[in-house]
Amino acid sequence: MSKTEKSVFEVLSAINVNDKVEQKNGLTYLSWAWAWAEVKKNYPSATYKVVKDEASNMPFVYDKYMGYMCSTEVTIKGETLEMWLPVMDGANKAMKLEAYEYQTKYGKKTCQNATMFDINKTIMRCLVKNLAMFGLGHYIYAGEDIPQDDKSVAEKLATPKKAEVTPKKVEAKKVTTIK
Repeated sequence: MSKTEKSVFEVLSAINVNDKVEQKNGLTYLSWAWAWAEVKKNYPSATYKVVKDEASNMPFVYDKYMGYMCSTEVTIKGETLEMWLPVMDGANKAMKLEAYEYQTKYGKKTCQNATMFDINKTIMRCLVKNLAMFGLGHYIYAGEDIPQDDKSVAEKLATPKKAEVTPKKVEAKKVTTIK
C-alpha cells in the first residue's frame, strides 16, 4: 500500500452510517444489505463466508448449557477477519434448543427456543459486526454517534458553546472528631 492509498479501515470507518441504522430495545442495528452494498462499492472483490460446524455442517455451533453461536468470515484485499455472535432473544438472553425461564426483578420471564429464523437473523447481524471490524460502522460498537472522519459533524462539535453554570446548593455537614 502506498503512502497516499488509504487502508480498508480508513476508507470504511469514514462512512457515516447514521441514516441507515435502526433502534430496537435500546440497541442500534445496521441493515446487513446496506452494509454489504457499501463494502462492495468500495471493494468489489470482498467476500464473506458463513462458518459451519464441522460435525453437523450447520451454520451454527450449539452447546446445551450455553446455546447457539454463529460465525462469519469476511475477506477484503487479502485480509480475513472472523466474528461470532450468540443467538439471543429481544432481552439479550441466549436462546437454546428448548424454552427456559429466568428470574428478573420484575418476576419470571421466558426465553423462547431458537428457530432457524433466529439463527438466520444472527448470521446477518454477525456479518455486520464482522464488517465493523474492517471499519464500517465501528463507531456504533464503540458507543459513539459519528465516524471520526466526519468533518461536518466534527466542525459543529468544535464550535464553542456558551457554558451554562447553575450554582448548586451546598449543605453544611456537622463533623464529629473522636479524640
